Amino acid sequence: MTQPHDPTSIEPVPDSRRVLGALDTGLLWGNLGVSLLVIVSGAILVPALSLPAAIVAIVLGCIVGNLMLATAAAIGAQARVPGMVLLRAPLGRKGSYLPTGINVLQCLGWTIFELIVIAAAAGALSNDIFGFEARWLWTIVFGALSLLLGLLGPIGVVRTFVRRISVWAVPLAVAYLTWWAFSGANLDTLWNRPGAGGLSVWQGADIVVGITVSWIPLVADYSRYSRSPRAAFTGVGLGYGITDVWMLILGALLVLSRGLTDAAALPAAVVAGGLVAVLALLALTVGETDDAFANAYSGAVSLQNFAPRVPQRLFVIGITGLATLGALTIDLVSYQSFLLLLGSWFVPLFAVLLADWLVAGRAYTRDSFFRGPSWRPGLIAAWVAGFALYQWLYPTGPSWWVRLVAHLDPPTWSIPVTVPSFLVSFGIALVVALGSRRLRPVTVPA
Repeated sequence: MTQPHDPTSIEPVPDSRRVLGALDTGLLWGNLGVSLLVIVSGAILVPALSLPAAIVAIVLGCIVGNLMLATAAAIGAQARVPGMVLLRAPLGRKGSYLPTGINVLQCLGWTIFELIVIAAAAGALSNDIFGFEARWLWTIVFGALSLLLGLLGPIGVVRTFVRRISVWAVPLAVAYLTWWAFSGANLDTLWNRPGAGGLSVWQGADIVVGITVSWIPLVADYSRYSRSPRAAFTGVGLGYGITDVWMLILGALLVLSRGLTDAAALPAAVVAGGLVAVLALLALTVGETDDAFANAYSGAVSLQNFAPRVPQRLFVIGITGLATLGALTIDLVSYQSFLLLLGSWFVPLFAVLLADWLVAGRAYTRDSFFRGPSWRPGLIAAWVAGFALYQWLYPTGPSWWVRLVAHLDPPTWSIPVTVPSFLVSFGIALVVALGSRRLRPVTVPA
């Protein structure tokens, strides 16, 4: 086992390395919230929903999703271990391997998506300035930059990238995109335009929750360096929450005012706006890189839950290399079902974590992660129960899975699925955790 002071260790972070205050955390997560992929998530909601209904769905989804995310960040700050190691407490040391496998796959997928849209933006810029696109080249360049940031780690990224570059570049890009969206819009017409149907407000809110809670398994990888749980809760909740709302509404506006529904198509449309547009897109491209870093880095940290003795650098190199290769060989596709599938896994997973943490007295110790049971089947069952309810209420995923769930006669009416899924898993986990705590033998000191 590596030493506790080693930043690549899965051991609890010592106080000397807990240096990120609420402002640093807010800057990091605010920057992560500014993403072309978040914009496209907002674009999914319209024209199926009207603009007022889409805004209601966005606000509801962001409130629910960001409360979960900020609370998970606070738990991570208290426990001071990476996200997948944190899940050893409620699920068991080997039980945590189940969400670890899912999280590694989602981190790899998100890193591929990020590199695709970054390369599209860089290609649009180089085509406008130099006359060639060369997306393959930009994919490799920004894959290498993401690798460099991954090797720096969270503290290094905040100090060298976020504070010095992104804090200036990202607001410029967001301001221009906002102006560009509004300048092409007749707000009165858009506001009174009815929705086309096919999506309810509740389903829209579930989509928004899906993209937000996809960060829950990752957030402790960064909040373990926060000075306190309060700093983590405030920084993550406000930093990601504000930009989350802004980017999602911006995505809905861009569809209605500019007819854009594809993240890969946005850069070419923006760059046609002249010099200021080119500068704004350049800033957005630079700012987008830390999203690729965050997913690649967390994928590597998650793999350490399987193999803590393997150097973290090897995992960072491996994840980034695979993502770069994937970005070179696949196309960006619609990922509405991907977001809902993530929600069905991670909403009940958070519910189980929260219930067990509360029963543990809102405090995990080192023994909770390294000397606990290998499996906690009752809490794993609580997680699966929430997932099953979510999928029954709103089947999503591969076509063969949706056809299989259809045999169980899921309801045909539109109802919210996030809250029922959370409550079922939370209730079962609370009962199981309380029962196991009462049955736990009392250790009498010698």
